[in-house]
Amino acid sequence: MKFTQIFWDNDGVLVDTEPYYLQANREALAKLDITLSDELFVEISLTRGKSLLDLATARGHADVTIEELKAWRNNRYAQLLDLEDMTLPGVRETLNTLHGKLKMAIVTSSAKSHFDIIHKHTGLLTFFDFCLTREDYTNSKPSAEPYLLALSRSGHEPHRSLVIEDSPRGLDAAKTAGLTCWVIPGQHTSEHEFRGADRILSSVEELPKLLL
Repeated sequence: MKFTQIFWDNDGVLVDTEPYYLQANREALAKLDITLSDELFVEISLTRGKSLLDLATARGHADVTIEELKAWRNNRYAQLLDLEDMTLPGVRETLNTLHGKLKMAIVTSSAKSHFDIIHKHTGLLTFFDFCLTREDYTNSKPSAEPYLLALSRSGHEPHRSLVIEDSPRGLDAAKTAGLTCWVIPGQHTSEHEFRGADRILSSVEELPKLLL
C-alpha cells in the first residue's frame, strides 16, 4: 500500500546542523574542562537522546552552573545557525518533486527558536503542512510521543505514514510509534547498524523513485 504522508526529521536529514550543535556543546563543556568527543556525542545525543550537559552534572557541578551553561550553549548554537543556508544536497529538489503528491511534516527535537533561525535561510517550510518542535510535546525522541502527536494531527493512518530519520533515537521513536522508518545515515551515524530500520538509503535523492 502506498504512503500518503512523510514525517521528516530535521537536523541531519533536511539540514546539516549537527556539526554546529556538537561545536556549541563542545565549547560550552570546555568551560568546565570537560572534553566532548565525537563518540560521546553520538552515544548521548543521537542514540540515547539525552542532554550533553549531563556530563557536567556527572562531574558534580551545581544546577545553577548547568543552567548558565545551557543558556550560553543555546546562544552559541543560535549564532552558528545564523551563518548560512544549511540545506543538505538534494533535499530541495526532492521536496519539490514530492510536494503535492504526499502530505509532509517535520517532527524535530529542535527548539523552536533554533528551528526558526535554521529555516529563515532555507526557505523549505513551504513544502510542509505542519512542523512539530521541542515545545510541542513533553517527551522527546526516542520517546514515541512526537510521532504519535504528528499522527494525531495529520489524521492519516499509521500504515500510510513514512518517517525519514538519520539517528538511532529517531528510529526508535518512529518504530515505537508503529511507523515505517527509512534511515539516511549521516556523518556521525554512518557506522551505526540501524537494526529495525525498514530501509536504509544512501541519499535523500532515492526517495522519489521509491515513493512515486
